[in-house]
Amino acid sequence: MKKSTPAMPLLVALALSSVAHASAISQTKGHFEDKFRQLDETLPTPNIYRSAAGEPGERYWQQKVDYDIDVNLDEKAKRLTATQTIHYKNNSPHTLKYLWLQLDQNIFKNDSIAERTATFGNELQSNPVTKHAKISLNQLRRQQFMDDTELGFIINNVKDGRGKPLKVTIVDTMMRVDLNEPLKSGKDLQFSMDFAFNIVEEDAVGARSGYEHFEKDGNDIFLLAQWFPRLTAYTDYEAWTNKAFLGSGEFTLEFGDYDVEITVPADHIVSATGELDNPKQVLSKTQRDRLAQAKTAKRPVFVVTEEEALENEKAGTDDTKTWRFKAKNVRDFAWASSRKFMWDAKGYQQGGDEQPLVMAMSFFPKEGGDLWKKYSTEAVIHTMEVYSRFSFDYPYPTAQSVNGPVGGMEYPMITFNGPRTKLQDDGSRTYSLAEKRFLIGVVIHEVGHIYFPMIVNSDERQWTWMDEGLNSFLDGVAGREWDPTIPWGVEPRDVAAYMKSEDQSPIMTQSDSVLHLGPNAYTKPAAALNILREVILGRELFDFAFKEYALRWKYKRPTPADFFRTMEEASGVDLDWFWRGWFYSTDHVDISLDKIYQLRLDTKNPDIDFGRLREFEKNKPMSLFVKRNQEQGRALWIDKNQDITDFYDNNDQFTVTNEERNEYREFLSELKPWEKRTLERAVKEDKNYYVLKFSNVGGLVMPILLELTYQDGSKEERTIPAEIWRRNARNVSKLIITDKDKPLASVTVDPRWETADVDIENNHYPRRIIESRLELYKKKEREGKVYRDIMQDVKAELKPLEEKKDN
Repeated sequence: MKKSTPAMPLLVALALSSVAHASAISQTKGHFEDKFRQLDETLPTPNIYRSAAGEPGERYWQQKVDYDIDVNLDEKAKRLTATQTIHYKNNSPHTLKYLWLQLDQNIFKNDSIAERTATFGNELQSNPVTKHAKISLNQLRRQQFMDDTELGFIINNVKDGRGKPLKVTIVDTMMRVDLNEPLKSGKDLQFSMDFAFNIVEEDAVGARSGYEHFEKDGNDIFLLAQWFPRLTAYTDYEAWTNKAFLGSGEFTLEFGDYDVEITVPADHIVSATGELDNPKQVLSKTQRDRLAQAKTAKRPVFVVTEEEALENEKAGTDDTKTWRFKAKNVRDFAWASSRKFMWDAKGYQQGGDEQPLVMAMSFFPKEGGDLWKKYSTEAVIHTMEVYSRFSFDYPYPTAQSVNGPVGGMEYPMITFNGPRTKLQDDGSRTYSLAEKRFLIGVVIHEVGHIYFPMIVNSDERQWTWMDEGLNSFLDGVAGREWDPTIPWGVEPRDVAAYMKSEDQSPIMTQSDSVLHLGPNAYTKPAAALNILREVILGRELFDFAFKEYALRWKYKRPTPADFFRTMEEASGVDLDWFWRGWFYSTDHVDISLDKIYQLRLDTKNPDIDFGRLREFEKNKPMSLFVKRNQEQGRALWIDKNQDITDFYDNNDQFTVTNEERNEYREFLSELKPWEKRTLERAVKEDKNYYVLKFSNVGGLVMPILLELTYQDGSKEERTIPAEIWRRNARNVSKLIITDKDKPLASVTVDPRWETADVDIENNHYPRRIIESRLELYKKKEREGKVYRDIMQDVKAELKPLEEKKDN
């Protein structure tokens, strides 16, 4: 080994140091973290039902359940009574001794698991004078309604196809029906039952369905969902999915055909899953003509006009009409009924062989006003246009948006959406910008759910993110294609603050156990998919893989493993690190650009390299001691005794000797021709070598997006794939080389906030001054009711009480 000299190349020294450091990290116990460990050990083992590619296996199966229901709405009693016949086909390879049904209305019973495990969320204090818990009037209203009303299903007359009674056992929101004979694989059976329940007042209880009463005109809007005993799914991965309904975890159901007759007051208008089978019995000829006209209209046509709806509101009747709806290959059925409804419709001509014409329709009262007239049905069609690009043509004959007390909920072919206008003193109806945005957003989101999970039938009770997260991602695409100025809440920047919080759970948490359902099940997975599309895979690969997932699992029941595997298999990109970090952990993104070293390649010629080192030494800041001595005029010994000198007074440590020159010549003589050409070119080009040192503060590995700003003002974007973290998930260094005339001025990580990085200030090098604001305030003289000025307040006059109507 040659002796060490001050001219040891900086780049070589740094490289040796980096190798030694990396080696030490990788060989030290407890320091290495494999963020790229494969998910095969976590995901279910592929089998004949679900393949390793993420598609249905060669023996995939699912059950089929058909329903024939006759239901009667008693408007005055706010009660449903019904009879249903169920046809069950056992496509599984197993023999079934019993069936499980969901009784979702039982969640409102006082002894339900949901009610008995409800917690009190207010903090209690020991001093009731200064601190006290609170309970809202809404909470009291809910408690009083549930005390005053008998809620939950009443089930009677359960019998098999031969009329023989079947034993039933009710377990909270589930009901087991014991079969008189085992149902073998490939066989089917029929059974029937009567049921009834009192409908909840949605405004009082807070539910996914119910009625809304209007004090001013005495009428009601009924939104009916989870209204009939429905077969629980029987699956290859869990058998009976008979988890109790606790509120957050929604439904996983079987596909089937429905024939439903709905008897309501004769002046009601009914919207429902499926297609109206008896329009001549329930609609006038004029209304049927309008519906036909709407098929090709440029803008929505009113089938029931506002004037007709207002007339219906005035009268009321004891007569009834029966509306009959049929629906094929759907996993649920919901409906709405009211005399307050006006109804508009517009045909969506999507073409294709499966369903070339879809009737987009909206049902809403006068309270919906121009907001609903202008935007509801148009938003329904826009949703189908966008979602079909990412999945498949909309396969059903209708897509409906209904206004009522439920803020937003979805079922096959029908959605419930809440925003309304406000009646002003001059009789006009107005709405805020927020309400406009809410309507457009909620219609897109809920109609989008008809694709996910009403067709791509994921298990909502187990994995909320598979429907809410995927759908929130897509509604963000559709929403921003409607108007990108509307805040859709799906950008990576929208989830950064949540991801940094400690009060969170992994996305893969079971639905009823998720902390903060909104950000965890909606925003975080939506932002993750946004990043996957825009940053990691790119649109072409992502869109192909996502569409493949939708097509594979159309009318089938995917699990998370099927989604993960399909996205990897169809894109050709290993994404296990992404799923593990975003979906199985609570790590967050915080990549810090800690340092940048600017290096210059040594020429190996000592006459050049030692001269550069001399300049580097000269450019160091002057010592404060030396500076102040100069300012004081203090003379140096060497200046006062110039007659005493030696060799080193005229030569410094950077003086080149012939020994170094001979070594350089020997070095050149030993180079192969290609090595000499390489060196000569590198010396001639004299490029800028920069080493960027990054640390992963948040723990979640991600691609590193760079914006390089050069001293001439130009900018360049570069992406470093996430795999840079594969050997060291905490600290990495990256060499970047630029032309001699393109020196760097600054570097920014994730300049457009595309990766959900929680601390954007450590993304800048050099660091920048942080802009914020300072608000002026005046300190209050008294705070809180404990400082009441009773002596003064007792002098106030008592004002007359004004009662406020509910609607």
